[in-house]
Amino acid sequence: MTAENPDREPADAPDVDADTTPAADAAAGAAAEVTEVDELAKVTEERDQAVKDLGYAKADHANDLRKFKIRQAEAVDNTKIAIVGKFLDVADDLDRARAHGDLETGPLKALSDKLSGVLEGIGLVAFGEEGDAFAPDLHEAVQMEGEGHNPVLGTVLRKGYRIGDRVLRHAMVTVTDGEPAADEPAQ
Repeated sequence: MTAENPDREPADAPDVDADTTPAADAAAGAAAEVTEVDELAKVTEERDQAVKDLGYAKADHANDLRKFKIRQAEAVDNTKIAIVGKFLDVADDLDRARAHGDLETGPLKALSDKLSGVLEGIGLVAFGEEGDAFAPDLHEAVQMEGEGHNPVLGTVLRKGYRIGDRVLRHAMVTVTDGEPAADEPAQ
């Protein structure tokens, strides 16, 4: 306040009402820092949650893709088996014709060889030969002769077929007693 004008303060006098003291500046800076740290912590937490969610989404996608590939392979195998199953009767007829001697020469031999090649290429494997050991999971026994101590296949009435580990059709056989194995003593 000046002598001439009691309501007016001199221009070079500091404003007492304004918070420009070093303590006030430090307090304002600390409050701003706390606010920035809180915001940084919040953003960091949101980022960490987003990374975690992305990891879960990637794992879910990988699991879905793996399951899809398994289902797709099973569908292909099931379709392959369904189609090949329709040709088993034709393969039986060709086996009977081959055993009868009708497929030694001529156009049916070529047809038989081509069909056999296609079925083998798909992975069809015939089983059930005379003298093989009897396996109840592969062979359907329609007659049993003997004691049953060493069961082997006698007459093969119808071959069995499988693709990979899946049995399409069991072999229909008669079962007889075979010669005892070398490690078993004869009775």
